Amino acid sequence: QKKRRAATARRQHLKSAMLQLAATEIEKEAAAKEVEKQNYLAEHCPPLSLPGSMQELQELCKKLHAKIEAVDEERYDTEVKLQKTTKELEDLNQKLFDLRGKFKRPPLRRVRMSADAMLRALLGSKHKVCMDLRANLKQVKKEDTEKEKDLRDVGDWRKNIEEKSGMEGRKKMFEAGE
Repeated sequence: QKKRRAATARRQHLKSAMLQLAATEIEKEAAAKEVEKQNYLAEHCPPLSLPGSMQELQELCKKLHAKIEAVDEERYDTEVKLQKTTKELEDLNQKLFDLRGKFKRPPLRRVRMSADAMLRALLGSKHKVCMDLRANLKQVKKEDTEKEKDLRDVGDWRKNIEEKSGMEGRKKMFEAGE
């Protein structure tokens, strides 16, 4: 057990020493980043001195606008390069999946679409025909049949049964059948 205690104590001592070294390294990196930031700002952003006359202010504004345009062009170029590289990465990843033969199935969502919306999605601006299926249906007028009239005239079923009960009701049904 003494060996175990010594081993665990040694491990804890090594762990604390490594943590102290890591903490000092993190502090050094933070200080280096701060110095690098200060140097960059000093190089690229000189201190601003505002001139007194109107013409000198206009010249300063023109220079600042020119710098802003240059930075915007550079930002746009880097964005385009980034988009291009991400597209290339996606294509290469797709080729990798194709070569491996394993396809990752995307999660599918159920989408309710009408026929018009589906045709619009498939055909785009070419779709002009309206697929309203209910509009093309014929309207059929319901004809009143004799049975339906009889059923409506009967009314309450209890009365009907009372009338047809017993011998008189059977006699009426027999006479009606003739």
